[in-house]
Amino acid sequence: MAYEKKMQTTTAGAREFISPSDLTFSWDGCHRCLWLYYNHQVKAPLFMPLVADLADMQELSYIGKTTADMHPALPEGKVHSHAGFVQSKPIIVDGVETKFAIRGKYDLVMEFPDGTYGVIDCKFQARDNDKSGFYSPQLEAYALALENPAKGEPKKISSLGLLVWSPVKIRGASSGNFGMELKCSWYPIERNPEALQTRLNEFIGVISDSVPPSKDNCEQCRYISNRRELLGNE
Repeated sequence: MAYEKKMQTTTAGAREFISPSDLTFSWDGCHRCLWLYYNHQVKAPLFMPLVADLADMQELSYIGKTTADMHPALPEGKVHSHAGFVQSKPIIVDGVETKFAIRGKYDLVMEFPDGTYGVIDCKFQARDNDKSGFYSPQLEAYALALENPAKGEPKKISSLGLLVWSPVKIRGASSGNFGMELKCSWYPIERNPEALQTRLNEFIGVISDSVPPSKDNCEQCRYISNRRELLGNE
C-alpha cells in the first residue's frame, strides 16, 4: 500500500518525529506497542536504574579529547560536540514528502582533519560484544539528520561507530572506596543509507496503517490482555 493511502488511517495526535533509537529497540519489539506510541502517545513506563547516569559519565569523560585519547583504532580527529539535538528535513517515502522527520539526541560528534564528521554512540554493556549491526539504523538516522538538517548547515558524515565500555573487575580495598576496571572497545559501522531508507519505509508504513497484531512474546500486550480478562473494564 502506498504511503499516501496509508496516511488516511492516521490519527490527529500522531507523532511526527521519529526517534533514532525507535528504529532499533522499538522496531525490534512489538509493532502494536510501537503503533500505539506513535498514534496515541501510549507507552509503558520503562525504569532502567543507573543507565542514564553511566551514559552521562561516559560521554562527559570524552569532552575535549582527541580520538587518540579515546581508542587507538579511531581515525584521527577530535570531539566536536556531545549530547546535541538533531532534526532532519521531512522523510521521503515512495517519492512523496511525508510529515515525518528524524529527531533525537546524539552522544558524540567527531570532527576530522578532512572537514568531515563522525557519529559515535556510547554504550555501557555488561559484556563486550559487537552490536554494530543492531545499532546501525540508529546511527545512520543521526547521520541523515546531520547531513539533511531542518535548519543550519549540513555536515558530511564519513564515520559511524560504537564506543563500548564493559566491566572487567573491581579494584580497591575493602576499607575504602572501590573502582571498576573497564574495557573500551571500538566497533565501526559501515555507512548504509539505503538500508536506513528501507527501515524508514517499513517503519512509517507500520505507524501510518491500521493497528498491527501484537508480537507473540510481548509481555506488555500479554499483561493488558490478562488484566482485561480478569477485571473487564475496571
